[in-house]
Amino acid sequence: MQDSIIQCIEDIEKQILDVETTGNGAGEAVDALGLSSIRLSSVGVVAILDMLKDGITPPSQEIITAMLGICEAHKKFFFALGGVLDEGAEALAKIETKSTAAPKIEESEEEAAKAFEEPPTAEAEAEVEETSEPEKQKEEKPKPKADAKTGTSAIASIRVATDSLDRVIELVGKLMVTYAVIAQGGATNMSQVASSLRELDNVISKLQKEVNSIRLVPLKQIFMPMHRLVKSLSQKINKKLDFQVKGDDLALDKTIVESLNEPLVHLLRNAVDHGLEDPEGRKAAGKNATGVVTLSAWRKGDTAYIQVKDDGKGLDPVRILAKAEEKGLTEEGKEYDDPKEILQFVLQSGFSTAETITDVSGRGVGMDAVVNAIKVTLDGDVSIESELGHGAAFTISIPLDRSANEGIVDALVCKVGGDTFIVPSRDVVEIYMPRLNDVVELPDGRETVDVRGEIHSLLRLADLLDLTPEIDNIEMTQAIVVRVGDYKGAILVDEVLKQQQVVITGFTVPVEQIFHIPILGYGMMGESDALVIDTEEMIKHFQARIERDARESLTT
Repeated sequence: MQDSIIQCIEDIEKQILDVETTGNGAGEAVDALGLSSIRLSSVGVVAILDMLKDGITPPSQEIITAMLGICEAHKKFFFALGGVLDEGAEALAKIETKSTAAPKIEESEEEAAKAFEEPPTAEAEAEVEETSEPEKQKEEKPKPKADAKTGTSAIASIRVATDSLDRVIELVGKLMVTYAVIAQGGATNMSQVASSLRELDNVISKLQKEVNSIRLVPLKQIFMPMHRLVKSLSQKINKKLDFQVKGDDLALDKTIVESLNEPLVHLLRNAVDHGLEDPEGRKAAGKNATGVVTLSAWRKGDTAYIQVKDDGKGLDPVRILAKAEEKGLTEEGKEYDDPKEILQFVLQSGFSTAETITDVSGRGVGMDAVVNAIKVTLDGDVSIESELGHGAAFTISIPLDRSANEGIVDALVCKVGGDTFIVPSRDVVEIYMPRLNDVVELPDGRETVDVRGEIHSLLRLADLLDLTPEIDNIEMTQAIVVRVGDYKGAILVDEVLKQQQVVITGFTVPVEQIFHIPILGYGMMGESDALVIDTEEMIKHFQARIERDARESLTT
């Protein structure tokens, strides 16, 4: 039995090493390890496994090492089942020594070279000790250079046109010249210094715009691998389809393109599996046996739109509403007549229409994971349009301004309790001076403020940060209305000083892990630094604090 277990594990290990050498067969290796049969609740892990099986993510050295580690865990597990490990670790050591003495499968020179790319494991060191002297001499040959592989879905490099680089170099040269003029002129000629500073500001703005354009990546980089994904899925579930891609030349920021990969994989899987009918069903509905799935992208103003559309059976509002009532997602006593409102249940957590669990659907990952990834990471939104019997369209809308926690951003500089803080402008809707009768205190301790007929939660930044406000009269303060996803709130500060561009940099120590405060990092403004408020975390922190105070009041 021991020999059978060892032989089975060695076969799987050989299969994994073949994947590393050729780059093919990752799906078979994943199936051999039993990972396809595991139901996972993490959309990230499921997406990585799916992209690995479908060939979208190349097998990196880290993935190969992890697979070999799973093989080792399987071996120990089967030994434990067979009672081999009852005698302790010494019995396993004898078995491993015995297995290393068994005849080895001959491998090519390329496979042997690949073995040097991985750091030696404890098992590999044991094998080296047992090998003969001629084999040791073979292993002491010069180590070949490892091929550079990128196994992550992140975009590690960007192709930049030479004219863009030339413009950046030209602007850097102008910066150096302008700096030299200011340094040599000193304070004797103030008019010349003022003129040089204006030129410096102009050059910096152009340089920032040029660098941002260099970060743009065409969507083709993530759209092209989707062809293979859709083709493999259609073959797996015996469906005929025509996959169309439009607008893949649209260029977006590198961080946006990276974050779109996993949500698009999930949307396309849903369109092929749930949306399209099988050929017999399409013929019965009077349609062409070949379905159409369209992945398109376009830009309108400062918003980018990515849409996954199919001409399948569409979403049934009656069935969705019944499923939502079964899951307890509906409000008791409320009548749902608007089909668009009913379709929104598909995006909620815990909702799924999959009746059976397969390796394509019903694996514990719903559309809410896609919505969270779009809203949290990209501050975007997902909308649904569907006509029963004629297909459905899922549209992702993304604001094109970059993330507020990186690089140069527009921000509001405000004062609270004598200290200066920075609020990124991307979350700001407006600045409002509340009146006394606009503020209402609720029974649970929360406060709301009426901003031109719209009610928002009032968040006192001084109370949240345990500061003493300098202004007691609320009519002399200012409220910064912010929007995070679907939530709006008003942050009460003593005074809004100005709006300007700041450079956000993170802390050198993990402050957010030590102190639970909603702070992104430092904002450098030139003359001084100030802490940058993380509005999303601040809203979460405020809501958690209200809930905690409410529970304490009930117990007392």
